[in-house]
Amino acid sequence: MGDTIVVTGRGGTGKSTFTTLLSRFLGESGVEPLLLVDSDPDESLAEMLGIDLAAERKKSIADVLSDILEERRMTRMTGMTPTDKIEPFLFQETLYEGRGYFDFLGVGTKWIAGCYCLPDRSLGIIMEKWAENYRHVIVDSPAGVEHLNRRITKKVSDVFNILDPSKKSFDNAKRSHRIMQEVDIEFDNYYLVGGYRFPASLDGEARKQPFEYLGRIAADPRITEYNLAGRSLLDLPDDSPTYQSVKAIAMKVGYPR
Repeated sequence: MGDTIVVTGRGGTGKSTFTTLLSRFLGESGVEPLLLVDSDPDESLAEMLGIDLAAERKKSIADVLSDILEERRMTRMTGMTPTDKIEPFLFQETLYEGRGYFDFLGVGTKWIAGCYCLPDRSLGIIMEKWAENYRHVIVDSPAGVEHLNRRITKKVSDVFNILDPSKKSFDNAKRSHRIMQEVDIEFDNYYLVGGYRFPASLDGEARKQPFEYLGRIAADPRITEYNLAGRSLLDLPDDSPTYQSVKAIAMKVGYPR
């Protein structure tokens, strides 16, 4: 079983872009298979990876749980725990088994008003069971810190907190680190990475933080063009400044491994 990598930070900092290009670098380096997990209800990661989930007949965890509840499919199973009853549906209907170096799983939008607790708990259970099949599990987190309290992941190798140019972003990094400690999420390393809008003038401030600062994700206008056109960021040219900067950041902390 490989390591779990968590990409977190405020909304709009470039978490999904970083996740996508980190997975590309690892895949091109021969590190496979990878499990990419979109725990952000915004659900942008699949498109950046070039996955059409509807065409692949795959659903989010939240959608499958809603279907199970509405259709009462679990009533046909006796002598099993609720988790064991749910897992076959989740595996069959949510796991996109890629034809390349990664598989994909998404939590989706909340299944009932008010809370993501059950989808998140289901995600945590199946990640724990399935992780042993992968070299690395990479989790693209939602904005904010609330998801940390639900402990989707309990043991993490590397956390990459993507920064934007604001005090709130630095505060978010500190809160996320503190919450992970308070809820007993084990992690080996906690890193800061400047997002594509993070200016060089704030590098000094980032280095003053109590966590190691790895540098900035370089901007590339083609990122916006690809996103608007619905094109996969995996198809970016190799000389893309964004891809090359993500690659350099990953190598700085010892990837591929």
